[in-house]
Amino acid sequence: MECFGTRLVLLHAFLLLFSVQVRSDEEQDLLQGINSFRTSAKAPALLKNDKADCVADEIADKMKDKSCTSSTGATMQSQLMSDYPAVLSKCKVDVNTTTEGMILPVCVPKRTATLVLTNYTQSQNAKYLNDSKFTGAGIGTEDDWTVLVLTTNTHGGSFASTAYRCVTRYYGLCILFLLSLACVY
Repeated sequence: MECFGTRLVLLHAFLLLFSVQVRSDEEQDLLQGINSFRTSAKAPALLKNDKADCVADEIADKMKDKSCTSSTGATMQSQLMSDYPAVLSKCKVDVNTTTEGMILPVCVPKRTATLVLTNYTQSQNAKYLNDSKFTGAGIGTEDDWTVLVLTTNTHGGSFASTAYRCVTRYYGLCILFLLSLACVY
């Protein structure tokens, strides 16, 4: 019985590692597709930003139980605004370094790769992807959700961790930033 339990734990660990690798490959493929789209628009390629990756992962995780059809932009924004300070804290990101960034969540049933890319490139999100002020990106995926976080190379959009804090006097900045969310399904 002990041998079976050990094998079961090892199998579970392998499957978990495999799913993380598959998700990472999906995210890398999406970033490559977005960068191809940007190249055609004469915008520079986006570089991976680890802090933006963390924020995207955390937001995607918070959205995983929401269905594509039942989520409305207003409801989703309200949920994200209330969770945003905790997300930034967990990722050790200073709220002052997020004001020029952009969070673009999309929901595609079964997260079909071509449809996710199309959702970003053939919608109102394309205007952000074509904007050369954005220089970095983080991508998070969970269930049907993909979250793209765009960063800049300025202090206000770098998603840096210097002196992070989101106390009461900074909540206004959090709210202003989240009001700029673009949600396309």
